[in-house]
Amino acid sequence: MPAKSAAQQKAAGAALSAKRGKTPESKLKGASRQMEETMSEQQLEEFAHTRRKGKPEHVDK
Repeated sequence: MPAKSAAQQKAAGAALSAKRGKTPESKLKGASRQMEETMSEQQLEEFAHTRRKGKPEHVDK
């Protein structure tokens, strides 16, 4: 499933980096911390590789 906003895509990228061991988990905040704990590496990769062009920065719930 692709990311619906640029913020979601960025958070997934940060969580993926932590899951792969490139970024310490202590640096994660908010949504990226929760994503890292609950999503698989495959799911994070799908979110992180979404193109940002044309996506809004944030989406209302």
